[in-house]
Amino acid sequence: MGYLRGTALLLLAVATTCGAQTKALIIDGQNNHAWQQTTPVLKKILEDSGKFKVDVATSPAKGGDMSTFHPDFSTYSLVVSNYNGEAWPAEVNAAFEKWVKQGGGLVAVHAADNAFRKWTGYQEMLAVGGWGGRQSGPGTPMARWRDGRQVMDTDEGPCGRHGARKPFAVTMRDPEHPVAKGLPPVWMHAADELYNHLCGPAQNLTILGTAFSDPENRGTGEQEPMLMSIQYGKGRVFHTTLGHDVAAMQDVGFIVTLQRGAEWAATGKVTLPVPPDFPTATEVKVRQVVP
Repeated sequence: MGYLRGTALLLLAVATTCGAQTKALIIDGQNNHAWQQTTPVLKKILEDSGKFKVDVATSPAKGGDMSTFHPDFSTYSLVVSNYNGEAWPAEVNAAFEKWVKQGGGLVAVHAADNAFRKWTGYQEMLAVGGWGGRQSGPGTPMARWRDGRQVMDTDEGPCGRHGARKPFAVTMRDPEHPVAKGLPPVWMHAADELYNHLCGPAQNLTILGTAFSDPENRGTGEQEPMLMSIQYGKGRVFHTTLGHDVAAMQDVGFIVTLQRGAEWAATGKVTLPVPPDFPTATEVKVRQVVP
């Protein structure tokens, strides 16, 4: 009886632990970045948090039969986009918009904000993006941080640029947001692409963290958004421009903000603590994430 009771308690504990995990789906399959390498790292980072059970949905390759691509979003609380490629079927777009509006959580990583220029709903979810023929203007401003507040720059021009990959400092702009709370005001991020000139509908957008786009590295001289939160209906979106490649994803700042952003997008709160190895204002910190 003692053995059986112990086994039952163990199974109950396992069931409870599994039940506490949030189901997440990473979408990949097309990207101008090395998604075959980065998706396993993203999956490992999320699972290492202890908060997520992660599946992956891989689209057909470029030029393939996209009509076969029909993820069932309804079974997940979080979707992580590592996708930048051909359009999905219209019914998938509609299902995804409905799912997010009704409370689904979305995380967009780096080049995912280059995707789907002609899909209005997706552009509203991410607030700003780049490349793909995007042009800034009165209806598609560039989001920046100036004089202690976020501003919308309506100057006209092409959207989406970056300089050479170098380390840079990230400055947190909304320290009371659940994703940002407890993080250092300024922290160094490993060598990465620092996106600038991002534009879009920019509605319901909160800039959480910025970085200075250095003119000496083909930059704008502006504080450009690196970490953002967006409200889309009842859904929550965490948008990070960080994470160009596996090396950039080994940065502890990327790891922690991704985990915290994912938890917030999925649940509306953040329980994950800020770890002691988080980067400082002068020092990059790295963890080896091995899938």
